[in-house]
Order: sequence, then structure tokens, then C-alpha cells
Amino acid sequence: MCEISNQHLILICKVVILKVKDVKLIVCLSLSPRRKNMIELPEAVALSRQLNETISSKRIKNISAAYSPHKFAWYYGDPQRYHDLLAGKEIGIANAYGSWIEINVEDVMISFCEGVNLRFHSENEKRPSKHQLLIEFEDLTAISASVQMYGGLFCYKVGELKNVYYLQAKDRPSPLSDHFDKTYFLKILSEPGVNGLSAKALLATNQRIPGLGNGVLQDILFNAKIHPKKKVDTFTKSDLEILFNSIKSTLMEMASKGGRDTEKDLFGCPGRYETKVSKNTTGKYCSKCSSIIKKETYMGGSIYYCTGCQKL
Repeated sequence: MCEISNQHLILICKVVILKVKDVKLIVCLSLSPRRKNMIELPEAVALSRQLNETISSKRIKNISAAYSPHKFAWYYGDPQRYHDLLAGKEIGIANAYGSWIEINVEDVMISFCEGVNLRFHSENEKRPSKHQLLIEFEDLTAISASVQMYGGLFCYKVGELKNVYYLQAKDRPSPLSDHFDKTYFLKILSEPGVNGLSAKALLATNQRIPGLGNGVLQDILFNAKIHPKKKVDTFTKSDLEILFNSIKSTLMEMASKGGRDTEKDLFGCPGRYETKVSKNTTGKYCSKCSSIIKKETYMGGSIYYCTGCQKL
């Protein structure tokens, strides 16, 4: 941990604690450029945990939905009904399913997915001027949700939502669970057409593994020493064994550290998992072999890889 201190300022990683007489002001800083966030499995787990620690048992006072128009903010039915569905009800448990966050609110559910930016607001904190959903509680705290590229902010009666990706995320085993074992992984590989796919297409398309997207994919393949363009039909038994273990261990480490350092948590702070191949490391030397980390455009998105460790 990096620490620089004097009697007025302490900098720990990316958190500044500013002492003003007997008052402490805690501010989370981003040392990287503003970016478009995307919830994937580790972030869904981290955010769900923070929601449970922060808003569980709070009673909802007011809901503001679709306050700032956004063509790629998705709602369930009429967002103006959200207030009637939720007002006066008590927040229950939040759970993560793949890249989905689901909050139980008595007989109603709230779900967030994709590029939704969630923030907690204390009693005296100014609310954001733009948002797609604002939930205010009787104790005068609140959470806001804003969409950058695209994202879902769904509110519905229990059992109503039939979104196929949501249902798949709830039905398929999480890589963080024991149910996601080698037998299940080999079953995925036996699906028709998989052999002709690249490693990226295998892991990050068609929701084969809900919550595993193009973001977490990068370090999974780096840790397995597999190039994102490498074809599945060229994988050796050793490649498959290493890849399976990398999926499990990499996602577990990301989740346990509160998500990736390229994403933000409920309080606007970056995750504590330091990505090895990402926008943060592009052009830098690999921590394992000192080769250069490279970025390319592939399959409509970016791939990051080590030119030494991940040879094609």
C-alpha cells in the first residue's frame, strides 16, 4: 500500500483523507481518465455486498425514474410507475447473478445490469443533477443510478421479469460456485460450433458464462497465457485445464478485492484488484516477462494482451 502523509493530508492508494481541525473529509479520487463503466461478475458481487451493508432495511420514501432522458436506458414497463411500486416499502437483500444486481423490496424486485453507475448518497450530500433513477429513503440517504452507454434499470413484481439474459444469469452456475466445475466447463466446450471460435468469442459471447464479459476476460486469458484470438480447436488438454483454473481463480480474486481497478464501487472508489492487461497497463511492461502490453481492436471491442506471454 502506498502511503504519503503529513499532519494535514494522508494519501492511501486512491483515497484522500483531508483533516480540517477535528473533521475528516474522505474523498475517492480516480487517477485515470473518465471512462464508461460496465458491470461484470466481480463488480456485481462487490456492489451487492455494499448495498447489503449500506441500505438493507431502509424504507423507501420517494422514487424518481427517467428524470434525465437517455435513449439507451432500459426500464420495465412505464418508469413513472416505479414510485407507486416501491414507496413505503423496506429494502431487503441484494444478490448478484452474473452481471445482474437484484434487490428484494418486499413483493417487488429492482434489477440493474450493463453500464449502470450506482452511487450511495449520505443525508447531507447533494444529489446528482442527472440520473436515470433516484431512490430516496426515510432517513434522507439515497442511491442514484445513471447510465453511460447503455444499461437496464428494472422494477417489477416478483416473478414478472422474463428477460432471457436475466433468466440465464439466474439459471446457470456462477464461476464462483462449486457447481461451475470441470465437467460443466467441458460441457460448454462441447456445444455445437464452439471449436471454431476464438478464446474471446468462447468466453465473452452468447452468455455462455453469465457475468464474464470483455472486461474480466482480459486478465483471465493473461493468467492462462492464452491469446484472445487463439482458436478453441487448437487448445491442448493443458490449455483447457489452465483456462478453467484461471476462470475460477481470477474471478474469485477480482470479487474478493471489490472489483477491478478500472471500475467504480458504490462510493465512487476503484476496485482493489489491479488489472494486469487493461487500459491501465497498455504500452507498459508485462509484470511477468517484461514484454509490452498491447491493445488491439477485435470483434467489435478491444483486446489487451502480453506480446511475450500470450503468443498466437
